[in-house]
Amino acid sequence: MLTTIKGTYDHGQIILKEEPPVQTKTEVIITFLTDEPFSNGNKKRIPGSLIGRVTIPDDFNEPLNDLKDYM
Repeated sequence: MLTTIKGTYDHGQIILKEEPPVQTKTEVIITFLTDEPFSNGNKKRIPGSLIGRVTIPDDFNEPLNDLKDYM
């Protein structure tokens, strides 16, 4: 069974905001959510950087042969 419960971490202790649905010793997975924004290595995206590298075939919008039986 997987259950998610919110809580806070403060000076080495985890304080849960609600009672967990188990009464025995149980393994847990703890994920720390920080206020820091996601970082992609400080690389800026350059619009249009894939021009000339990606092409779309002329028959892109044509029906697929695999689906002929259904059309």
